Amino acid sequence: MAAEILIVDDNADIRNIINELIIDSGYKTRLAANYNQALAEIDKKLPDVAILDVKLDKGDNDGIELLSHIKSKNKDIPVIIISGHANIEMAVKSLQNGAFEFIEKPFDQNRLLNFVSRAVENYNLKKLNKEYENKLFSSYDLIGESKNIVNINDQIKKISITESRVLINGPSGSGKELIARKIHKSSNREKKPFIVLNGALLDANKYELELFGEEKENGSISYGALEKANNGTLLIDQISDIPLNIQSKILRVLTDQKFKRINGNNDIVVNVRLICSSSKDLKKEIEKGNFREDLLHRINVFEINIEPLSQRISDIPLLIKYFSKKISENYNIKELDIDENNSYILNHNWQGNVRELRNLIERIAILQPETKDKISNIVKESLKNNNFTDQISENDLSVPLKEAREKFEKEYLTIQLKKFNGNISKTANFVGMERTALHRKLKGLGIKEFN
Repeated sequence: MAAEILIVDDNADIRNIINELIIDSGYKTRLAANYNQALAEIDKKLPDVAILDVKLDKGDNDGIELLSHIKSKNKDIPVIIISGHANIEMAVKSLQNGAFEFIEKPFDQNRLLNFVSRAVENYNLKKLNKEYENKLFSSYDLIGESKNIVNINDQIKKISITESRVLINGPSGSGKELIARKIHKSSNREKKPFIVLNGALLDANKYELELFGEEKENGSISYGALEKANNGTLLIDQISDIPLNIQSKILRVLTDQKFKRINGNNDIVVNVRLICSSSKDLKKEIEKGNFREDLLHRINVFEINIEPLSQRISDIPLLIKYFSKKISENYNIKELDIDENNSYILNHNWQGNVRELRNLIERIAILQPETKDKISNIVKESLKNNNFTDQISENDLSVPLKEAREKFEKEYLTIQLKKFNGNISKTANFVGMERTALHRKLKGLGIKEFN
């Protein structure tokens, strides 16, 4: 399907020349002769590429305003700015506001067509990458045999058929967004939008704009996350980082089921399922005065808690196999042969959780080592200085050998138990002990058994 180019210029001759050039090159076009026509075309349907004259009928920088308006709707759309009154300051301002290219009048036709061709290619590439990322993320499963993951998968099945608000707690990189996507994908809203608003990444002055949108003086509308997610699901990630004044407005939306855009007078009613996530303990944030208790009660209709990967060691071998297969398929290479019982991997503290493990496997895939030894070296190099066996403090060296050995045995056997999800038979077989001997050892070391 041919790309669609929006051409905006108040000079009819130039507008028609550009139009003929673009059509002859195999693209579709839409035309606008002034600021209001351009605004109407943009709001009606976003183009794949826009060519904007800087000065139209509204003021000296109409094109820059239109550029900002397009970028507020979709920052990936390339905009080529043209001007007959060009200067360095104007060119710099255009590029600072996100213009793809700047060209002066009278322009070289081949140069303009080259800009358009590169802009279309750039936009298509970004669109493909976004589709690829979404498909990749959506295709990931919540993998694990630990009680925590088994329980979460069961919870997802139960709450997906409801409209309940959900709060997902867990450390960074543990899979909170994946859980939210799985809830959405399994719900009646699966074909509707899934919008993510990350409270930790927003500019402090833009929370309200990003949530509620804005009605501008020129009549244009910038839509917020609530409207973008209409009839679908909105995930507010890291809701603990949302300022208190915005928290009160979110609470009002949840209570009234409506809101007003910034500078708007009319109530906007939307049907959105809200899922929130946090890496912080919201009850502690309430005690510190950073979070509203009444908002917590509103968003926490159903709570899901995902544990750090270091507490789900039995999931690590399964995750290694899973990511090795997925990432090998994505890179179109032979499936990675990673030893899922590699001690460096199993003993690593995984502060970055599942994301850190996935990144490690992706790093291995990019380097494409030829042998298991080379894979093992990459693992060691990547994870060195982070294993508990490498973290020997002066206190460890100042105790008698018997005490140091007991400490090591306790850490070692605790890790092996977690690795085998509390299964005594499997743990005993792996460490080379009889079941009864292992029971005695665990009891002697004060290690609590679990099932």
